[in-house]
Amino acid sequence: MNSGKYVFAQLLQVINKYEFEKCVNRYKGNHRVRELNCWNQFVQLFFGQLTARNSLRDICVCLKAHRNKLYHLGIMQNVNQSTLSRANEKRDWRIFADFGEYLISLVRPLYVNSPIPNINIDNDVFALDSTTISLSLKLFSWAPGKYSRGAIKIHTLLDLRGSIPAFILITDGKCHDSNILDEIIPIPGAIYLMDKAYIDLKALHRMHKADSFFVTRARVTLDYQVVEQNYNFDETTGLRSDMTINLAGPKSKRLYPELLRLVEYYDVEKDVELVFLTNNFEASALEIARLYRNRWQIEVFFKWIKQNLTIKKLWGHSENAVNLHVWVAICTYLTVAYMKYHLQSSLSIYEIIQILGISAFDKTPLRELLTENQFNQNVKEQYDLFNA
Repeated sequence: MNSGKYVFAQLLQVINKYEFEKCVNRYKGNHRVRELNCWNQFVQLFFGQLTARNSLRDICVCLKAHRNKLYHLGIMQNVNQSTLSRANEKRDWRIFADFGEYLISLVRPLYVNSPIPNINIDNDVFALDSTTISLSLKLFSWAPGKYSRGAIKIHTLLDLRGSIPAFILITDGKCHDSNILDEIIPIPGAIYLMDKAYIDLKALHRMHKADSFFVTRARVTLDYQVVEQNYNFDETTGLRSDMTINLAGPKSKRLYPELLRLVEYYDVEKDVELVFLTNNFEASALEIARLYRNRWQIEVFFKWIKQNLTIKKLWGHSENAVNLHVWVAICTYLTVAYMKYHLQSSLSIYEIIQILGISAFDKTPLRELLTENQFNQNVKEQYDLFNA
C-alpha cells in the first residue's frame, strides 16, 4: 500500500464500500439526508471503535482536532455530537447488521482450515453462548433484565476455527438463552457446543434430525435409563464413564425419543466432575470432553470484545442506536480479522487492534506495521547500520 497514506485510510480500503452501499439502498438509508450520509456515519463510528473512544463526544472532538487531515483519512466531514447521535437514533440498524452479515460470509471461509486445540476432526465446530451488558432501566426502558434492572444480551454462535462469529442476535435481558436455538439453522455434520442453559429437548431433537451434533452439560436432575455401557477407555485421561442412554421421563422421552450419549469426565485442574450429554456417537469419549473444553473460547471472545471494543459504554439509549452500536463493533472485529488473514500476520487480532488504535494517524504501510517478520527485519537493518 501507499506509504503516504494514513493507517486509518489504508484500513478503510479493506472495506468494500460497494457492498455497504447495497445495504444502505436496501433500507433507503440516505433518503432525504443532507449532512451526514450512512457511509460517513459508519466511518466515524468505525474510527471510534478502532481508537476506543468512550462516547460520541470523544469521536467528534478528536475528528474536529484533526479536521485538516479528514479528507486524507477517508472521512468526508466532521459533525457535532448531536448530528451523529440523531443519525444513530434514526438510521435503520439493519443496514449495519446486513453489512456485518456480509463480512461474516466473507471472513469465515478464510479461516475454515484453522486448527482447534487438541482436536483432530474435520467438522465445523461452533460454540453458542450469550453475554449480558447491564444497563440503567430508566435510560433503557425497552430492555428489561432481571431483578428490576435493565440489560441486553448478545447471543453469539462462534465458529471455533478462527474465532469468527457466525450468528449474532441482540435481545433484552429477559430473553432465555434456549430460545435462540429456534433462530439457528443447523448445518449438517456441524458440532454445537452449549452449556446447560440451552437444554431444550425439542430444539435439540430438531438439531439431531438435521444431522447436526450437539455437546452440552447434563443437568443433575436428568432422568435416564442406561442402554449400553462402554468400558473401553483409559481412566488416566480423566474419563469416568461412557454410556448410551434413553431419557426416562414421560415428557422428556416424548420430546427426545432417540438414543443419547452420556460421558463423565473428571477435570484434574479444576477438581470437578463434568457430565456431558451428546448425540455424537462417532467421536471418542475423550474427544467429546476436549470439544467441550474448547467451548471456553467464546468466553474469551466475549471478554476480549468487552475489553477492546467500545461496547460496555453504549453510544445511544434507543433500541436502534444500541443495535447499530453493537453491529459496528462486530464489523470492526471482522474487518481486522479479514486484514490479518490477507497480511498473513502472526499477531493476534487483539494485538492488531491495539497497534491500529495508536497508529491511526501514522503513515506506516500496514504490512510493515503488522507483520512481525518485517518488524524484525527493520530492527536487524538498524542494528547492522549502528554496528557498521
